[in-house]
Amino acid sequence: MLTPAELLGRDGPLAEFIPDFAPRPQQQEMASAVAESLEKRGILVTEAGTGTGKTFAYLVPSLMSGDKILISTATKTLQDQLFHRDLPVVRQALNVPVSIALLKGRANYLCLHRLATAESSGLMPSRQAIDHLHRIRQWAGRTSSGDISEIENIPEDAPIWHQVTSTTDNCLGQECPTYNECHVVKARRAAQNADIVVINHYILFADMLLRGEGFGELLPGFDAIILDEAHQLYEIASDFFGIFLSSRQLMDFARDVVVEQLRDAPDMKILGEAARRLETFSRELRLALESGESRTAWRFVAEKPMVRQRVNALQGQVDKLQGMLEEAAVRGKGLENCWKRILDLGERLRQFAGEEDQLSINWYETTKHGFILHQTPVEISSIFHDCMDRYQAAWIFTSATLAIGQSFEHFMSRLGIRNADTGYWESPFNFRQNTLLYLPQAMPLPADAGYTAAVVEVALPVIKACGGRTFVLFTSHRALKLASGMFAQAGLEYPLYVQGSAPRSELLERFRVSGNAVLLGTNSFWEGVDVRGPALSCVIIDKLPFATPDDPVLQARAETLKQQGCNAFMDYLLPNAVINLKQGTGRLIRDVNDRGVLMLCDPRLLTKSYGKVFLHNLPPMTVTRSLDDVEAFFEHDALQSDVQRIQSA
Repeated sequence: MLTPAELLGRDGPLAEFIPDFAPRPQQQEMASAVAESLEKRGILVTEAGTGTGKTFAYLVPSLMSGDKILISTATKTLQDQLFHRDLPVVRQALNVPVSIALLKGRANYLCLHRLATAESSGLMPSRQAIDHLHRIRQWAGRTSSGDISEIENIPEDAPIWHQVTSTTDNCLGQECPTYNECHVVKARRAAQNADIVVINHYILFADMLLRGEGFGELLPGFDAIILDEAHQLYEIASDFFGIFLSSRQLMDFARDVVVEQLRDAPDMKILGEAARRLETFSRELRLALESGESRTAWRFVAEKPMVRQRVNALQGQVDKLQGMLEEAAVRGKGLENCWKRILDLGERLRQFAGEEDQLSINWYETTKHGFILHQTPVEISSIFHDCMDRYQAAWIFTSATLAIGQSFEHFMSRLGIRNADTGYWESPFNFRQNTLLYLPQAMPLPADAGYTAAVVEVALPVIKACGGRTFVLFTSHRALKLASGMFAQAGLEYPLYVQGSAPRSELLERFRVSGNAVLLGTNSFWEGVDVRGPALSCVIIDKLPFATPDDPVLQARAETLKQQGCNAFMDYLLPNAVINLKQGTGRLIRDVNDRGVLMLCDPRLLTKSYGKVFLHNLPPMTVTRSLDDVEAFFEHDALQSDVQRIQSA
């Protein structure tokens, strides 16, 4: 039998089956390391640079092992790519009889019961919602999976989805009248029987919590768990191991109470009125919090008279509804479920009525119309380590950005990972020949009031030299908004796309098709974005991606590190920023033939001692401070392109 490295070699089945497949030593070495970890049920932490082909490097040994394997990703994009494209290709090339399944969170599946309830309620808020509901009903008769990503003409954030999908709170479980046709149940049954199951990190953490609380398990037993996009695990785990209460939850709950009351207890009008008052008290709490969008420690507002009054009023209404729903619960399963939900919502709200413990931080964030109250663990290493121990399986963590230098200490210590083997493989792409790192001169410090204007000023000639074809990435929405106005006023001769003006997938498609566009984006465009070829030939980053210093969770963790005798900046802030910058710069070169310029505007790269840490963690690029070199780089590309066109003619 061929080894995984040989299967990925020049004479292997992948090379025979896939056009233009090129063996890569890094990929073969990683595949061997994964195979070894699978065999000994060990722990492996790896970084594989862009172009290594890490997906095939773990899929090939996984499919050949005969093990039951769980593959977890951070994004639905990669989840869909694995299930619909990569896994079928590798399975067919290897000719192995391996069954595969895709399992997403329940909010990604149509709930037939809630669809019927929404249709019968007559409570659609707008003509658009009615149109969306009609489209969903037509699709419901055709779909076999119920995966809402199949519908292209309804945005992911459309309000209708909250009414026709379920949550853990409002699901009726086996007492649901459509349980036998439930798409979530079908997906979970398929996962129970499959050899390879593709999930996301949120589902994995949900399973961890169930096992930890002694309530069984969401997922079947597996021999190995592979976590791709593992650099996101820490933040996702921090959210999942905490609790939250949002105005959206309260509003959705109140709407569900009204619907269930009208259907099963029409004589209890007082119940529907009480639910509507809950909505009112929720809105009043939002008005009592800071205006605009912010993230703030709860202790700064908890004792403000208006906030305390609104919290008490909300708590009083929750308690009142709890008593009314306990009485109404016998009228129907929907009302019984609402009673159970109000018990949980009340318990969450009480977490913000008293003093917080030292192991967690209470904080809140406000959106334009809503709020979310959070209680987040200050550290999760012991929690995550204990969760790992509950699975008798191999653990493989991989990403293009996990290491600082070639050390994984930062990543492993935050998650409590111990006794792990590690593997580090640099990108096989020729960055020194195909890229140029441009550090513009005479830039003010990022704290300067005119910094964003200076970024736009130095970016314009670079964009012109590149002929558009540029991502400009910002570290804040405020800078993005400010710069978008400046670029619009500058009269760019290229199409200008701005994050938020359309769904991300639509903006990316427009960018690819135009071939000479400029796209302005912030955090959602720093990773998980793949634009190959000359359409993206320049990435400009406004400043080093340090976390916001007044972020409440960051402050709490920094204080804990300080108490432990650590340097919060060097041990926490700097490593996080380095990994984030690696993600942003990774947008530039996505293929062996890609060429481009990376422009980093932040002068601290050269004026601060920690700037060397950032530079040492970038691919080996030629560095310049001259705009002339940038223009010469793109002129050379244009000349080469002209030569190729003449030769092909």
